[in-house]
Amino acid sequence: MRKKNKRYKKEKKQESWHLSSEAKSGIFTIIIFVIAFLGLLSIFDLAGRLGQMLNIVLGYLFGSADIVFILILLILGYILFKTRKEFLRKTIYIGLSMIVVSITGLLNFLVNEFTFIEITKEGIGGGAFGFAVGGSLEAILGIWGALIILIAIFLIGIFLAFNTSFNDIKERAKSAGILKEKFLPDQDEYDYADNEENELEDEPEEEVIEEETIDAPEDELEEKINIEYEYDEEQEVKEKQNTKIEIPLSLLSDSSTKPDSGDIKANMNKIQKTFDSFGIEVSMVDVNVGPTVTQYTLRPADGVRLSQMLTLQNDIALSLAAHPLRMEAPIPGKSLVGIEVPNHTVSTVKLKSVLESNAYKKHKGNLKLTLGKNVSGESIVADLTKMPHLLIAGATNSGKSVAINNIIVGLIHQYSHKELNFILIDPKRVELASFQDIPHLITPVINDTDKAITALRWVIKTMQERYKLLQAAKKKNILSYNKAVIVNKLSYIVVVIDEFSALMSLASKEIEAAVVSLAQLGRAAGIHLILATQRPSVDVITGLIKANMPSRIAFAVASATDSKTILDSSGAEKLLGNGDMLFVTSDASKPKRIQGAYITDEEVTSVVNHLKGQAEPEYDDSIIEKTTSRVHGFSVGGDNEDSFMEEAKEIVLKAGKASATLLQRHLRIGYPRAASLLDSLEEMGVVGPAEGSKAREVLISQEDLEENFSSVLDSEEEDLEDGLE
Repeated sequence: MRKKNKRYKKEKKQESWHLSSEAKSGIFTIIIFVIAFLGLLSIFDLAGRLGQMLNIVLGYLFGSADIVFILILLILGYILFKTRKEFLRKTIYIGLSMIVVSITGLLNFLVNEFTFIEITKEGIGGGAFGFAVGGSLEAILGIWGALIILIAIFLIGIFLAFNTSFNDIKERAKSAGILKEKFLPDQDEYDYADNEENELEDEPEEEVIEEETIDAPEDELEEKINIEYEYDEEQEVKEKQNTKIEIPLSLLSDSSTKPDSGDIKANMNKIQKTFDSFGIEVSMVDVNVGPTVTQYTLRPADGVRLSQMLTLQNDIALSLAAHPLRMEAPIPGKSLVGIEVPNHTVSTVKLKSVLESNAYKKHKGNLKLTLGKNVSGESIVADLTKMPHLLIAGATNSGKSVAINNIIVGLIHQYSHKELNFILIDPKRVELASFQDIPHLITPVINDTDKAITALRWVIKTMQERYKLLQAAKKKNILSYNKAVIVNKLSYIVVVIDEFSALMSLASKEIEAAVVSLAQLGRAAGIHLILATQRPSVDVITGLIKANMPSRIAFAVASATDSKTILDSSGAEKLLGNGDMLFVTSDASKPKRIQGAYITDEEVTSVVNHLKGQAEPEYDDSIIEKTTSRVHGFSVGGDNEDSFMEEAKEIVLKAGKASATLLQRHLRIGYPRAASLLDSLEEMGVVGPAEGSKAREVLISQEDLEENFSSVLDSEEEDLEDGLE
């Protein structure tokens, strides 16, 4: 009974102030800044009697390092202000303390001839701290050994306080212009050296070329030299055009909102009481305040089943008055359970903050995707080349189009229009129209289904040609190939389809076949797909497409069924919308919750206008143009010819009649597609016009078709020979 009364009094005492962690953090930060500024004023005798007393105390403790102590306090206050946490990592406090101790110890060596009383009275050297640290180390290790130890303590303190390393310090020094790379060769020199090695390997071929040129007349040699010189000049101009278009981050806006998670301690108590009332013993561990949700982590006692805890989601939501609430049991990589509670005020994650984050700068990916921030407020950056394709799905107004805009702008931020190309397919005609005529496009934004199919076939043909090139160069992928050559490097091609369901509803078989082919083989050739749809049904996201696209993003959906269609697991139905997403990859056991980065239409327009002002797009008309030629009513050649056309010809020629039902049964296609094939066969002169419900008449035989086709080939060969002559 006494224990219960004590516990009740303790809880009552804790809850009497009703201060959130952010309020406590703010008070602590103000106190730190007040002490620091009073100490700074006391050095210049501008803080009255209290300042004089403070100056004497600081001089006694730290000597000439009192300014260092004040600077450390200002840094601590700044870190607290930026992170808005009441308690920082212990390593930060330990690191800052080690910096002060090491500096005071080093300053003590400057006043070796003075006694302890003289040092503390005059406030010189490192004060009392410096005398204690420096004098003790000098007595044990001698002056040089003490210097080494103190310098080591200083460096360790830097690494602990700022969570950095030698490489980070070097990179920051380079970016600030303090450290310059004078002795490192450029990447072009490495490429040139690689090219020289390749030339040495091909030495016999070069000898043959030299022998042939020696026998040639001098005029021809001069011509060849002039041609090569002109080519080099042209190549130099092209290389200048390959320069990356820098996108100033000033074109993007900063976030102006901060998350409000409410009373964290009160929520922790409510969660623990709810579990206690159901006989489940848990201990609260940590709290992570994210932009959209706050994650409360807890550790269940031994013998507690996770299934028992999951059944209490609604009870916890009731006690916290929070909905929807999501439980993650367990958190990947930890023996903890996470409870994600929506924040009272949501913080908007801006694309600029992700691009400026250390996570983005340190990420080594080739096609970095700027996704957003996780429940801990850390920026999340993924690599499209490792995915190697991405499927995005979610309900209307859940954040898909904004995510696509983020991805496109983030990729453009990395590469020039010669290193990265886009094919944008937008059946809705409004979502991707803002990117029209940017230099990274190799064809205008595609809105038509037939043009989309033609473009996908072009991409497949390009992929096959690249594989032949890689095979000839004995390289495994585009990255190794580009490292081995100096000119004519291959660019990445990213195909973005905004409303995939619209294409699947009109030509499901052709679109699915093209997407699966690219998903299976596109990675090594530098070709990647990004598909988005607001209708996550099995007829749109088929099993074959899902099997070849393991990396997926699910935004808020209406039901758990839709979530399972996208992710193979539930959870997306509990998302909050407005960019709240679950991201899963092939190497992740569970989806990660991320608040997607937000970019406004005005920001997109600013970036696009900047790109248009720097360079113009170089469109390839062959990407969306059908190249099927017609001779005497027959379709010949043509890479973009309908994939069913030849089969349809054979079927009607063998049957001796033509009807939509016949083509549907043999080709397993819908009526609109079969009727379209019949109309095409009529235009080509293979079948006659429709006569009501009767089957159409076949106008030619198989022998006529073969004779006509061979005559066309003969005429093409004659034209080719005439051109060569």
